[in-house]
Amino acid sequence: MIVRPLTGEDLERALPALARLRIEVFATFPYLYAGTEEYEQKYLRTFAKARDAFIFAAEEEGEIIGCATGSAIDDHHGEFAAPLRDAGFDLASTFYFGESVLKSGYRGRGLGHAFFDARETHAQERGYARACFCAVDRPADHPQRPADYSPLDSFWQKRGYRKLPGLVTEFAWPTMPGGPDFTHPMNYWLREF
Repeated sequence: MIVRPLTGEDLERALPALARLRIEVFATFPYLYAGTEEYEQKYLRTFAKARDAFIFAAEEEGEIIGCATGSAIDDHHGEFAAPLRDAGFDLASTFYFGESVLKSGYRGRGLGHAFFDARETHAQERGYARACFCAVDRPADHPQRPADYSPLDSFWQKRGYRKLPGLVTEFAWPTMPGGPDFTHPMNYWLREF
């Protein structure tokens, strides 16, 4: 297995695979996202241009099976930055973790830790004081929640992240192919370095 950052031509070549991966992983609970490859490639191209952007991929036999992203929060993520700013956090010293997606068959092998390690190192080397991310908030009795679903809260807590009480944003995405966007509540998780 190869784990490496993607930039320039490597990133451009990987965009279709990254788009398909994001759609596959985010289609499942808790995100229930019905995205399109066109939107995903456009999003990733824009993301890659943000200040201090970082896209990290895991590949096995030439197939991208996971990726993680991050960038300055004050340069690209307005909808996520505003609640943090309003809560008194310094945005210039806050690094935002966009997503960490991994095909289900590869979970439990330490790649989640590798993704966090790589993004945290990237942020700290650039002088950031903290990292944060948002996670969708679904009720325990959600009708599409699988019986074997296990939230990642304890994994994040073991890595030193804490859920910021009362700090929530909303982000919209479709839950059915071709369907309308619906807003979904998202909680903030943060770690001071």
